[in-house]
Amino acid sequence: MRAQGIAYDTGFLIDGVDSLERFDSDVVRRELAIIRDELHCNAVHVIGGHPQRLESAARLAAELGLEVWFSPYPLDLQPDQVLGLLLDCAERAERLRAAGARVVFVAGVELSIMNRGFIDGDRIDERLGRLLADPTGRAERISEVRSRLDRFLRDAVAAIRARFHGEVTYAAIPFEGVDWDLFDFVTLELIRSAEVADQFRDAVRNLAAQPKPVAVTGFGTATWRGAGDIAPRSMEIVEYDPATHAPLRLNGAYERDEAGQATYLSELLHIFDSEGIDSAFVHLFALHSFPHRPGGDPRDDLDLASLGIVKVLEGRTGDTFPGLPWEPKAAFAAVAEHYSRRDPARPRC
Repeated sequence: MRAQGIAYDTGFLIDGVDSLERFDSDVVRRELAIIRDELHCNAVHVIGGHPQRLESAARLAAELGLEVWFSPYPLDLQPDQVLGLLLDCAERAERLRAAGARVVFVAGVELSIMNRGFIDGDRIDERLGRLLADPTGRAERISEVRSRLDRFLRDAVAAIRARFHGEVTYAAIPFEGVDWDLFDFVTLELIRSAEVADQFRDAVRNLAAQPKPVAVTGFGTATWRGAGDIAPRSMEIVEYDPATHAPLRLNGAYERDEAGQATYLSELLHIFDSEGIDSAFVHLFALHSFPHRPGGDPRDDLDLASLGIVKVLEGRTGDTFPGLPWEPKAAFAAVAEHYSRRDPARPRC
C-alpha cells in the first residue's frame, strides 16, 4: 500500500457533548510521533467534529512528515449544518496544503446514516431501523437515500473544491452508491464479518481493479471474544445514558480477546496490501470515552467494546510510553509489525 495509516480521534460532538474533554497539543504531537515511529505509519486519518482541533492535529501531523487525510466527522446534524462544517474545514485544510503539506480532504463519513435529513430519524438507531425494516420497499428506501445523498454531495463537493485545491474523497458505506466521478479517491468503510468472510478478498480485488486509487477506512473490531465475527456491530454491547448518550457499561459479561482483535487487523491489512488497495487506515488509535477498567465489575470495562488499538487508562498513565494515559494492546504490535515490512521513507522531525 502507498499510504499506511490509522485514524486519530480529535473528539466527536453529539448535541454539544464532547467525547474528548481535553485536547492537549503536546500529547497530540507525541502520539502522532508514536504513530509515525512505532506504528510505521506514513499517513493519518484525522477525524472529529471540532474544526480547530482538526486543523491543529493535522498541522502537527504534517510537521512530522505524515500525509494527512483531513476528515470532519459530523454526527446528528442537519444537511446545512453538515455543509457548514465541511466548508469551514475545507478552508483550514487548504491553508495547510498551501503551506506544503500532503493533504487529502475527506468530505464526510457515512453521512446518510450518521446525520439527519437523508433518512428519517433523530438518532442513528432510528434511521437504521427505518432503512432496514420491512424488506418490502427496502430497495426503494435505499434508492431514495442515494438520491438525497447524491444531490448533497454534488453541491458540497463543488463548494469544497472552490475552497480546497487538493485531492478530495468521501468515506462511504457501500450501500450509499456514491458517484466516484466526483472524487479523486474511491474511499469505502470495509468491515469484514463472518457473513461475508468467504467473499471479502474477491470483493477487495474487484474494487481495487478500477481506475481510481482505492482507500479503505473504518475497518476494525472490538476487543471481546467473537467481536470479529460481527465486526460492523462489535460495539453494540454498550448501554448508553439516555440523556447524554455517554457510554455507561457493557450489557453483559464478555471475555477480553486482544489476540483476536490483533489477528483480525493483521488479516485485513494483508488482504488490502496483497490485493492492490492504495491506502488503508485502521480504525482507530484510541477511543477515550471507552476506558479500560480492570479489577472491578467486568461490565464497567468499556475497553472491551473499543476498536482502539490502545487501552485508555483512567486517572493514571501507562508504563510503555511514560506520561501518556494508555497502554498498547496486542493489536498495536500487530499493526506495527505489518507496516514495518515496508517502512516508508519520510523526513524525521
